[in-house]
Amino acid sequence: MKSGKQRRAELDSKKEARAAKAAAEARAKARAEAEAEAARLAAAGIDVNRAALAPHGSYSEPDFVTRGYYVDQPFACAECGKAEVWTATQQKWWYEVAKGYVFTTATRCRTCRRRVREKRNEARRVHQEGLARKRVGGAT
Repeated sequence: MKSGKQRRAELDSKKEARAAKAAAEARAKARAEAEAEAARLAAAGIDVNRAALAPHGSYSEPDFVTRGYYVDQPFACAECGKAEVWTATQQKWWYEVAKGYVFTTATRCRTCRRRVREKRNEARRVHQEGLARKRVGGAT
């Protein structure tokens, strides 16, 4: 026979297990709804928020602004020639969040962008080391 304290602990653990299961189901449902919404937006295009775009000082507008929504754009990487797609979600982030220039488009795939970035950082590091050596050598 169990004491009241043991029974209460058993009931509490069952209650916590039910709550965890319900929370997991809610997260799964929300994730599925978000994926469905993303698929719907990708198919229909994502609306442009003109107020969030960076000022560009041009008399003309890019196609996506005139159209009013972003659509997936296929492109070939300028470095490796690999066929890629610049998704509407990526475009929205680039133009509205990162405040990228509105007449730019994607030209490199992710791996080539990473390679160029690493090369630039390495050149910067070598340059800074050279300046540091020059300062030490010039100070004596």
